Amino acid sequence: MHPFKHKVPIQLRFKDIDKMGHVNNANYLTYIELARVKYFEDVVGTDKKWSQQVGIILARIEIDYKAPVFLHDTIFVYTRCSRLGSKSLTLDWAVVREKSGKEEVVAQGIAVLVCYDYANEKTIAIPEEQRRAIEQFENS
Repeated sequence: MHPFKHKVPIQLRFKDIDKMGHVNNANYLTYIELARVKYFEDVVGTDKKWSQQVGIILARIEIDYKAPVFLHDTIFVYTRCSRLGSKSLTLDWAVVREKSGKEEVVAQGIAVLVCYDYANEKTIAIPEEQRRAIEQFENS
């Protein structure tokens, strides 16, 4: 997991577990979303947050499931920006289970986000301030 600098712990809840006794696949989207929001809060910062007029929207998400997760597992989501385009960016993410000091990838994938002007309903360039904050974090 060395290429990832951002790590968020995920609290598993009893309601996340399905009839088969493991975390239902749909819950991974929530875990990834929690990590994505925390990534932007930590990297872009509260003083540089996306506003209600200009923000980011999820355009695509991919999930590859590797192993089941159970209620008493300890899991985290790693996130990193692997591509920073003119209007969009790609976040790589990995859900890992920690056991006996070792990490096992249980799911991984990508999320493509697009910078969006909600008032004018169109895509826009990623604002420079946000771009610099992401580049600085990922390249440090």
